[in-house]
Amino acid sequence: MVRKTEMLHEIQFYRANEKPYGVFSNLYKREILFEGEIFPTAEHAYQAGKPRKKEVRDWLMAAPSPSLVAMAAHGLYIWDVRSDWNNIKFDRMKQILKEKFVQHPDLADVLRSTGNARLVEAANTDSPVNRLWGEVNGKGKNMLGILLMEIREILLQPSESVKKSLPNPKGTQSTESALSYGMEKTVAYG
Repeated sequence: MVRKTEMLHEIQFYRANEKPYGVFSNLYKREILFEGEIFPTAEHAYQAGKPRKKEVRDWLMAAPSPSLVAMAAHGLYIWDVRSDWNNIKFDRMKQILKEKFVQHPDLADVLRSTGNARLVEAANTDSPVNRLWGEVNGKGKNMLGILLMEIREILLQPSESVKKSLPNPKGTQSTESALSYGMEKTVAYG
């Protein structure tokens, strides 16, 4: 008996300026309306939800580039990070990615154009954050890639199904959906 297996190709991305797949980076400069606020990048929208205090959030948002927002947020003291962050961060990221690609049809076209390819945020520097959101030398959880593939599936549905799949307008997150991504509650990175 001969079995046919479909070989999926892999698309790797990392830097926001790489063509054409740099648009998958959270550092890609494209405004996003999320939770009633306009953010310059998906990274800004994501990291804005991490701090406990408004002052810390304002400090993060004042960073002059998306990469510095990420660096500063990854360096926050535990007491500056909201206590439920590990329970909500994946759901928050998925909602932000939905908004990014729904609000910008040209970016959605790039994501849809990847077909059934495996999407991988492929970092060069080995760190817990890079191994959580992507892969380094083929090792890591690749959560950004997984979430992008989930968004791609939503975008490939007929338009009525996409509308039903959009995030709650209030921007609420659920612990259950974060856990459904197969991540343990103890993950502290990102």
